[in-house]
Amino acid sequence: MTQKKKVTFDDIARYTNFSKTTISRYFNNPDSLTLENQQIISDALVKLNYKENKVARILANGKTEFVGIIIPDLYHHFYSEILNQILATYETFGYKFLVFIGNKNEETERCYLQELLSYQIEGLIILSHTIPSEELAKLPIPIVTIEREDEYVCSVNTDNYMGGYQAANLLARHHCDVLIHVNTPTSEKVPAYGRLKAFSDFCAEQGIAHEIILRELGSYETSQAQLIQVLEHLEASYAGMKKGLFVSSDTHANVFLNLLMRKHGRLPGDYLIIGFDNSPISREAVLPISTMGQQIDQLAYEAVSLLVEQMNERKKRKPVLLEQPIHKIIPPVFYRRDTTEKV
Repeated sequence: MTQKKKVTFDDIARYTNFSKTTISRYFNNPDSLTLENQQIISDALVKLNYKENKVARILANGKTEFVGIIIPDLYHHFYSEILNQILATYETFGYKFLVFIGNKNEETERCYLQELLSYQIEGLIILSHTIPSEELAKLPIPIVTIEREDEYVCSVNTDNYMGGYQAANLLARHHCDVLIHVNTPTSEKVPAYGRLKAFSDFCAEQGIAHEIILRELGSYETSQAQLIQVLEHLEASYAGMKKGLFVSSDTHANVFLNLLMRKHGRLPGDYLIIGFDNSPISREAVLPISTMGQQIDQLAYEAVSLLVEQMNERKKRKPVLLEQPIHKIIPPVFYRRDTTEKV
């Protein structure tokens, strides 16, 4: 069986009556051609059933269509779900992804950055908190961050303040005697600090008894040990009181829920729980968890879209680079499930 001959630039040039140089410009610098000529060549590629040699194109123009991603870990369900949603954008934007897990190690992440740059990535999405945005902004590629300090780079974040305020308000409407917020120690520069600030502001404005509990909640073993102590504290300090808990992530809300279920065999009537994220664990928990939902699919899509805009701009003959970072904010959505009552 005879193999079909591969279509070459010579074939395309003969078909269109353009020079090989013009055909090469179509692939490597399309903006240098008129829209009419771009369309003529595009139509010819379809007619000739041209199959692009991606390796040759990378060698010719240095454009790999690769985007780097650095995430902190895969333990927190928010990160694994947003990674899943970012990867799904390939169907829309056509970019492939190289993924590294930082594990909160600054030197390791710097090594990852150099590794990614050596692969000639065209852009970078970062969820890890380790390297300051001022340092990231000096890299020679566009960068978009998600839910981390972002003063010097473009970002897409949830309106964390709105989410924290709404969570506190919802618990207050359930006539809780005391509101509790469980979080990790968080810098004011990180978007997630808005959850803590809003919770505190709401309780102060409404004169509601409340407590903010900050613990280092890392791996499962660490977070479980810390949340056991939190549970013991709540049982001792607020016995007989209706307690409304706003936990900073669905992952940790699920750990706390499991501790209550093991101790009492059910969710006691004096506990209400709201998580944050709307990651899959909130729906799949032994008792589905009410949560202030980050619109994870939208966060991922907007982050990739914002990055692609910048990468496309840099491919133009006269790119207009951003003078200031763009920061997009996505509103949260509340999902009422079994850990809160109807009001």
